[in-house]
Amino acid sequence: MSIEVQNITKKYGSQTALNNISFTINKGEIVGFLGPNGAGKSTLMKIITTFLAADSGVALVAGFDVATQSKMVQKSVGYLPEHNPLYLDLYVREYLEFNASLHKISKDRIAEVIELTGLTPESHKKISALSKGYRQRVGIATALLHNPEVLILDEPTTGLDPNQLVEIRNLIKNIGKDKTVFLSTHIMQEVEAICDRILIIDKGTIVTDKKLKNNTIAITEQLIEVEFDSAIEAAILEQLPNLKETKKLGSHLWQLTFSTDQDMRPAVFDFATKNQLKTLQIVLKTKNIEELFREKTTKK
Repeated sequence: MSIEVQNITKKYGSQTALNNISFTINKGEIVGFLGPNGAGKSTLMKIITTFLAADSGVALVAGFDVATQSKMVQKSVGYLPEHNPLYLDLYVREYLEFNASLHKISKDRIAEVIELTGLTPESHKKISALSKGYRQRVGIATALLHNPEVLILDEPTTGLDPNQLVEIRNLIKNIGKDKTVFLSTHIMQEVEAICDRILIIDKGTIVTDKKLKNNTIAITEQLIEVEFDSAIEAAILEQLPNLKETKKLGSHLWQLTFSTDQDMRPAVFDFATKNQLKTLQIVLKTKNIEELFREKTTKK
């Protein structure tokens, strides 16, 4: 495991920021960490990167305990915080050389990360002269200098224009080919474009852990709306395989939930034919990430 979180709890006075949360992230995954403001995203990232201590629980990065092996964790993690801290009066290359000296790594690595992050045409400029997109690239380049196994990005595309968004997304996706990436964001399109898994946190608790397939939520449960030409009883629908739940939406309209990833529309059509019914409509309903986020985090 690249990241393993076990029963982590963190409180600020009487407020619980993280409530006994657990999850694991495998090597090579790009995982999006979603949640409303104040849900606990940044707190968890600070704990994983050793900037903050948990009240209880265990967090491991690359097999190292963040509480007792912080130096090894710091060597294994590249971190871009939400507010990217940069020395604006330094030149790009000068800033990276300064950070390389802190890590005690060869200056040859600077040329590698400049090329990797697309900073070559701007590397001769002062950081103050760069656009927000290129400043983010400098932050990511800094996080990559020591060639960490895990890259943690807190809101990496905040404030970027649409063109810069695409460029940084592509950069993160490319980096994810070789490294584990754990990123927090409020931008659902970003998750769909980059991630192969999502975690949603609300009020300090993990409420969703879903894999993505072809940029959409991997279906383990299927929802179909079907309208027949006449009224039927719910008991008749029990003939359908993998049927988990039925809900009557109208006189002839039903919502059917199936516990399978197989397309059940042909089975519903065959059921109708067998029972001398006609189907006026059969609609497969799927949730996108935004709908899932709202469902899991809307206050009730």
